[in-house]
Amino acid sequence: MNTLLFSAASALWLGILTSISPCPLATNIAAISFISKRITRSRRVILSGISYTLGRMSAYLALAIILLAGAFSIPYLSNFLQKYMNMLLGPVLILAGMFLLELLQLKSFTISPGKKLQQKVETGGLWHAGLLGFIFALSFCPISAGLFFLSLIPLSVKNNSPLLLPLLYGIGTALPVLVFAFLIGLGAHSIAQTYNKLTIFERWARRITGVIFIMVGIYYCLTYIFNISLSLF
Repeated sequence: MNTLLFSAASALWLGILTSISPCPLATNIAAISFISKRITRSRRVILSGISYTLGRMSAYLALAIILLAGAFSIPYLSNFLQKYMNMLLGPVLILAGMFLLELLQLKSFTISPGKKLQQKVETGGLWHAGLLGFIFALSFCPISAGLFFLSLIPLSVKNNSPLLLPLLYGIGTALPVLVFAFLIGLGAHSIAQTYNKLTIFERWARRITGVIFIMVGIYYCLTYIFNISLSLF
């Protein structure tokens, strides 16, 4: 039970860290600002922000379910992961930590919509704001890709959780975006200051998380690969 709670908290934190990473955060604020320019009422701006964040959550959740359902549905692969996941998790966590500390670089990749779809999103209402969030969520930057593919997916595989952990991750990605949606909707003048503070917080939070990932990865390697018992942990 404690392990599941820790994994759930980790998934939620990874989602928050993804959302406040430089590239996703800038995209989120730009998207919500763009939506708000076409809406005169604050209530509609906030609802559009909620729709946008739900779209992002749906994208992450759908992608995680597709990846994990494939892994769990193949008996040989499922048995292999259940047997060797602890051994694989150590190196994977170390790699994820190195990405977070920017010791390794990962090329970004983007799934971009066509022009017609973009025009529909730009001129549409609440439903289209959700579609915009769904599309933007699939545009991975190096850090967000590392957090999703090298952290959340292995964590979900280890806990045999194709739904709960990805859902918590999606909720985590929504929380900071909702804050900015409310700030923009209420006409707050401190958005730039809030953005700068979040950027500083993200930098240190990412580094601390990266160090923790590497330490836990080393522990897993020593324990499950080299069979060295560490009573301190």
